[in-house]
Amino acid sequence: MSGQSYPMDFNAQSSAYPRVQNSNEPAVPYFVLEPSRGWVSLQLNTLWQYRELLYFLVWRDIKVRYKQSALGVAWAILQPVLIVVVFSIFFGSFGQIPSDGFPYPIFTYVALLPWQLFAGSLSLAGTSLVMNQGLITKVYFPRLLVPLSAVFVGLVDFGISFVVLLGLMAYYGIAPTVAIFTLPIFIMLAILTAFGVGLWLSALNVQYRDVQHIIPFLIQIWLFATPIAYPSSMVPEQWRFLYGLNPMVGVIEGFRWALLGQTASLNVSTLISVIVITIVLVSGLIYFRRMERTFADVV
Repeated sequence: MSGQSYPMDFNAQSSAYPRVQNSNEPAVPYFVLEPSRGWVSLQLNTLWQYRELLYFLVWRDIKVRYKQSALGVAWAILQPVLIVVVFSIFFGSFGQIPSDGFPYPIFTYVALLPWQLFAGSLSLAGTSLVMNQGLITKVYFPRLLVPLSAVFVGLVDFGISFVVLLGLMAYYGIAPTVAIFTLPIFIMLAILTAFGVGLWLSALNVQYRDVQHIIPFLIQIWLFATPIAYPSSMVPEQWRFLYGLNPMVGVIEGFRWALLGQTASLNVSTLISVIVITIVLVSGLIYFRRMERTFADVV
């Protein structure tokens, strides 16, 4: 036996064994990848070992995203701006939806920033395994890197859109408070939400290709179940707990609190959202790892 030996399973730890050799040859180790067992063998430490691969996957997806694009990164500005214009006309002007004392365009734009980050990351993560099937079936690496790289791609658009937000705040004379330093926490919560849900959807999409058609519909429904075009104060009190089970409610309210200084925005629904995000993320990791051993055979 010579070279490297790889079984079909890919969720594994590597161990070195001496190769069968002639007496005059030096000992050459080779690696056998053995399947991990159990529901809790997450092996998250392997992500750090493959951090360079994560960087190249993210950079590849960014280049593919804007390759041969006429407007390039301008799409990161046009998408939220056009949505804000539509919402301002139909919900702000015609519907007279309250905006908690802030100009309706900036009230909506602040909420759209984390939503676009979440929705774009979830859309990419949910189909990431199928889109990378050529890579998955040819070489071993932690499969978690595929949906993880997808959620990081959205940070580029977020950064560009955030610059536009600062310009809008200056135009309307709204100065950020010291709470803006908590913004990275809510950005991380948006990413973790997309990652957790993306783990479930990406693993399910390998088994059932219908999932890739459900994702756009799910995101569209989720949009209107999140306080973007309207304040969460419009939700009746008896429905607040159930409404808070939507993890993006806490993220959106956190953004508005951090950027607009809405002291009433951080309430029990934010805590509920954090708990839900944790449950979704942990369960998604366990399910993904459990199904990972079959990805190369099914995808």
